[in-house]
Amino acid sequence: MLFTSLVTSLFLMQAAPEPQTDTQAQAQATAEDAAEEKAQPGPQTSTEPNIDVVEEKPKKITDKRHPDYIRCKSEAVIGSRARRKRTCMTNRDWELVQRRGNEASRDFVDQNQPGFMSGQGG
Repeated sequence: MLFTSLVTSLFLMQAAPEPQTDTQAQAQATAEDAAEEKAQPGPQTSTEPNIDVVEEKPKKITDKRHPDYIRCKSEAVIGSRARRKRTCMTNRDWELVQRRGNEASRDFVDQNQPGFMSGQGG
């Protein structure tokens, strides 16, 4: 019985609309007015494309040393003789991957050093 009344009250709370403040009502009315103005065709609407507007495409990076140059590498898939996996990243991302790999391998070697170099007190 308690569970049913709890579920019912939660359902009613979700179903009831929240009261709007004056600011929210004004914002909603303004948005509705703007939508209506866009929907109504104005006398200045033209079907001809605007020739003055020129879209500029970003220049393709040709310098292979540029940090944003995209470089792709192929690596063999383990368990297959012919299949390869192609990975494409920017030079900046490749450098980050290399740095993380070097740090991980350095940490692994440091943790497995015998004696005083292991970092363990003793």
